[in-house]
Amino acid sequence: AELASQQYYIDYGSEILLERLLSLIPSYIPDREITASRSVEKWAHFIMAAHKKSIYTQKRFDPQKVKEEVVDFARHKWPLLFSRFYEAFKFSVYFVDEQEQVLLELSFPEITAVSRKLQGQSFTLATIKGDEYTFTSNNAEDIRDLVVTFLEGLRKRSKFVVALQDNPNPTGEESTFLSFRKGDLILLDQETGEQVLNSGWAHGVNERTNQKGDFPADCVYVLPTMTRPQQDIVVRRKTYLKRLSLIFREYKNVITGHFHRVMVTKNRGKDKLWSCTREPLKQPLLKKVVSHEELAQDACILPIMKYMGDYPSKRTRSVNELTDQIFEGALKAEPLKDEIYCQIIKQLTDNHVNEEKGWELLWLCTGLFPPSNVLLPHIQRFLQSKKHHPLSGDCMQRVHKALRNGSRKYPPHLVEVEAIQHKTTQIFHKVYFPDDTDEAFEVESSTKAKDFCQNISTRLLLKSPEGFSLFVKISDKVISVPEGDFFFDFVRHLTDWIKKSRPAKDGIVPSLTYQVFFMKKLWTNTVPGKDSFADSIFHYYQELPKYLRGYHKCSREEVFQLAALIYRVKFEDDKSHFPTIPKMLRELVPQDLIRQMSPDDWKRSVVAYFNKQAGKSREEAKLMFLKVIYKWPTFGSAFFEVKQTTEPNYPEILLIAINKHGVSLIDPKSKDILTTHPFTKISNWSSGNTYFHITIGNLVRGSKLLCETSLGYKMDDLLTSYISQMLTTMNKHRSGRGHSK
Repeated sequence: AELASQQYYIDYGSEILLERLLSLIPSYIPDREITASRSVEKWAHFIMAAHKKSIYTQKRFDPQKVKEEVVDFARHKWPLLFSRFYEAFKFSVYFVDEQEQVLLELSFPEITAVSRKLQGQSFTLATIKGDEYTFTSNNAEDIRDLVVTFLEGLRKRSKFVVALQDNPNPTGEESTFLSFRKGDLILLDQETGEQVLNSGWAHGVNERTNQKGDFPADCVYVLPTMTRPQQDIVVRRKTYLKRLSLIFREYKNVITGHFHRVMVTKNRGKDKLWSCTREPLKQPLLKKVVSHEELAQDACILPIMKYMGDYPSKRTRSVNELTDQIFEGALKAEPLKDEIYCQIIKQLTDNHVNEEKGWELLWLCTGLFPPSNVLLPHIQRFLQSKKHHPLSGDCMQRVHKALRNGSRKYPPHLVEVEAIQHKTTQIFHKVYFPDDTDEAFEVESSTKAKDFCQNISTRLLLKSPEGFSLFVKISDKVISVPEGDFFFDFVRHLTDWIKKSRPAKDGIVPSLTYQVFFMKKLWTNTVPGKDSFADSIFHYYQELPKYLRGYHKCSREEVFQLAALIYRVKFEDDKSHFPTIPKMLRELVPQDLIRQMSPDDWKRSVVAYFNKQAGKSREEAKLMFLKVIYKWPTFGSAFFEVKQTTEPNYPEILLIAINKHGVSLIDPKSKDILTTHPFTKISNWSSGNTYFHITIGNLVRGSKLLCETSLGYKMDDLLTSYISQMLTTMNKHRSGRGHSK
């Protein structure tokens, strides 16, 4: 009632009229709150009572101030309404589940670090409890940046700091220096966190002793909060600081003692431990792995020897079975990465029989992940000492690329393993285009989808790769490759997923072939004539099938004109195919319009329009075609036929178009656009094998559209991509305005 009263005051002022209020209540009060026991009339009584005793009506507040109070109240009462939602795959916990229930809430003072893998799609939140929550999301960088922005902004405005150490300055009765112990909470007097972060000294009150004084800024941590932190957070922060100092001490010891068991010194000559062996190791090489029982069990000792032929293998294996066993564990546990490097180098050292197999493994390893900073110089020295080997230089380059691009998520793809086994370090991949052409492109272990798209765009002389994407066609699915994914990781993950959903028959795992397509995905800035190569190779051939399926609403005149242009693209000025026009109508006219005229009438109309376009080339005809459909609101759409079960005013079978304008709902018979939901109004969406759900509006007064479809994964991906692009553009504009100031 209080909120409704405030809304009325903002709209109409302090004087309240019962008749007007009764008509407004359905838009002020959520439907679920209007019941038989709480009728519209009762709500009117509650609202008028709240209005009468409110301070803003008595003191005639400025409506803007009341708006601010409403927002401030809502911000604390319903924080989810002020949230950005991201889809993430659970490694530790979900923060919000599909029913929008909050399962975990972290206040900013509880967060000690936000990190992400270099160029990766995962981010980690560390808390003062010592917990770490790692999520994988296509928006990982976006989420991390958002959290960091809040943390930095709060720290700049904060008046609360916590001591990182005991104050090193001696304090006497006359001293102006503040005395404190590690973990003490200090309230800043004059300064804010921004001054503390940017200056050498600060002044504040030690909450424990109630003393005032000056203190060095580098002895405190500025808490990211505008309000006094809860006592348990201060206590946990103190515990965290103790634990942190222990970790630093332990890490220092690890660095000094890391290699004393395994590294070769000049005085000792070649230690047997660093030479290949035919006997399996009884324990891992590195101390940090030995001391971790679970990791020690996963340290791949036998598979490396079996791959190299240094240990007998009794059965025939698939090409990448052993490489999977070797690298899978290391890709999940960071300490095992160095262990694998050390075991491979050990096994190829002084191995006169199977050294080449060891180089194959090292080549694969350097393409998957880099060694740690501690091990890196030793790997570099090893490779420099083996300059004579043809793979040495390539391995060095691959290490540098892995350092720059980050670690892969999956073991080597079959294509990578087969390539190195056939003594080739160059892998070429065929890519198909919408105009039925294809070209081969080199793909490296470190190639990400974004790099791949850039390479294709450059080769095809496109003006920009913006809006284009790689698609992998496998089995009965065509799936877009996220631009931040390593190409081989994505294909590997996809084939593994399909194999799991198709169990082996008679013990034989089905072999899955796939094709890679390069197509326009996001049409936000697509204008016919802006990029002639993109129009000719992509835009025309991607829009044509959608037009012929009858998804667009168009006039008969436009259909005649477009049919003549399609004919010209096929045959240019050749009129010898005119007699066959009645037989090729499905290639010229939208399928739902063919029966509206006789074949001969269609032929006469198409020929008449063809003659009007005399002298136009094939490329000019493509551009003219695109310019006609560019005028339609459905240009550049991806169309999905779905069965909807929530909106009685709409047909049961709907055509959903996703394009630069948002999500449009179309009557499949009349082709009328029933409504268009812009991306800014879409708050949530989800998909599964048989459904696609979308929430329009906010969580309080929003509506859901539930659809049955087998293409939910495509709709989900496309919507995610368009909204991500929109947010990126908005952020660029904001930062641009910030710099211009």
